[in-house]
Amino acid sequence: MADQNDIDILIADSVTKLDHRHRGAVLISGSHGGLYAGYCAAKAGVRGVILNDASVGKDDAGIASLSYFDGLGAPAATVSHETALIGDGGHMVANGIISYVNLTAAALGCTVGQTATAAARLMAAARQFETAPPAYEEARFPLRQEAGEREVWGLDSASLVRREDAGRILIVASHGGLLAGNAAAALRVDAHAAIFNDAGVGIDRAGIGRLPALADRGIAAATVAASSARIGDARSSWETGMISHVNGIAAGLGVAAGMTTKQAVDVLLHEDA
Repeated sequence: MADQNDIDILIADSVTKLDHRHRGAVLISGSHGGLYAGYCAAKAGVRGVILNDASVGKDDAGIASLSYFDGLGAPAATVSHETALIGDGGHMVANGIISYVNLTAAALGCTVGQTATAAARLMAAARQFETAPPAYEEARFPLRQEAGEREVWGLDSASLVRREDAGRILIVASHGGLLAGNAAAALRVDAHAAIFNDAGVGIDRAGIGRLPALADRGIAAATVAASSARIGDARSSWETGMISHVNGIAAGLGVAAGMTTKQAVDVLLHEDA
């Protein structure tokens, strides 16, 4: 067992922004607890991780990282989206209450109802896993490419946005929250439109914080309900997503809550005609 006093407990707003300093540390991150987030944390070599449960959602996708970490013999847990702002590691530390723990974390004494910091201290006693994390499949891909139309792309994470995505319609399976409230970082490029996952909306409506920020930039934005599509899985957003919230730009173009993702995209493409 590790000496808990020698293990760092680090904070990050997103697991997509980790580096060598996070290896061997216990991480408390504002990211959702889905599979892609778990992969990012494991790839960085964290000793243990605490994420946001994003309301759990369809197929328990918001806590899929827990079983992924169990496969590595590493502890993982989530805090309730009703207690801490998704996308805000500092708020997770200050306010997060544990909602789910994996088997490895439970063996260390982590339980539902603990504070995030209390669980993190217990995780510091875990052995560092040495096995390579299972690879994650391609995480960005075209969903619709028709002659004369805007391209529609799926991205499992907003961190995968590229310069060439400007002007496209993006189906982004990340939560619709802002990282630590930073409106400027709502989307890396000026896409034509973007559809995120609402992560159950959660405390202070954090799960849809990107929508007004993107409206200020003239970008149509919406979310799918976490209960309708697996967070972190753009194909799921495309195939089964149901629109839950829209910003003023999207509403003005005809996108409305209750539409399927594909119906919303058809509306966005039709307004170009």
